[in-house]
Amino acid sequence: MKLPPEVEFHPDIRLLVYRPRGLIDETAINKIISVIEDLEAETQGPFNRFSDTSDIHEIELNFRYVIRVSLHRRLSHKGRAPVKSAILATDSTVVHYARLLALLTQGSSIKVQVFQDREDASQWLGVPLELLAAKPPAANHSG
Repeated sequence: MKLPPEVEFHPDIRLLVYRPRGLIDETAINKIISVIEDLEAETQGPFNRFSDTSDIHEIELNFRYVIRVSLHRRLSHKGRAPVKSAILATDSTVVHYARLLALLTQGSSIKVQVFQDREDASQWLGVPLELLAAKPPAANHSG
């Protein structure tokens, strides 16, 4: 499966890393949900997630959409093995939406936790901090 540039999957440690940049809107959320659902179908096993929202500069979401998507993920993951979803968020709006996601998935097999520190997220996920390190923007090299 070809992953978009903002997504990495580490099958050896069962970890998806998502690093959106710039605008986060319904299109971006639908895209990452599609990637997650495709990987769930392809790998037939649980995997944890890490979302690094530090390079998001604009948010075009609303509560109705976030609630609908959260409930969809909660229901589509019902009966599956538990997974952890760590969200690195420092922007107050992102923190707000991430906490809403955590609240709406509470009691499901998706455990969402919001972090302001990468090291805390790596400890919670049980993965090396280096995998969660910020990545520089992709350079355009012509050659």
